[in-house]
Amino acid sequence: MIGAFSGWLIGATLLLALVAVITAIRDRPMGVVLLAGLAVLEVALLVQAGLALADLGQVREKATFIGYLAATVVLPPAAVWWGRAERTRWGPGVIAVAAFTVAVMTGRLLQLWDATA
Repeated sequence: MIGAFSGWLIGATLLLALVAVITAIRDRPMGVVLLAGLAVLEVALLVQAGLALADLGQVREKATFIGYLAATVVLPPAAVWWGRAERTRWGPGVIAVAAFTVAVMTGRLLQLWDATA
């Protein structure tokens, strides 16, 4: 994993969570901005997963690492599905929680990755 890329990913994910919270506070359903943000996030998470899986040999806790990695890739599509189904303020609320969860899990992935150094 590349630390700078993961740091950028955490920052972008927290920004997406902030936009989702503002959308929820304004009592608006999920719009194009959140949908595009989740799409960009998903592409970045797939890139991160590819980079991490390419050099998985150095990770000690492989099962935990792969579990976190898989969960981070699955969360944005699940948030899109739930956010599109829930047309009240709770749709963006779910997206905010999912984005914050991805940020925390990416931080944990970095901890697991750096534990091998």
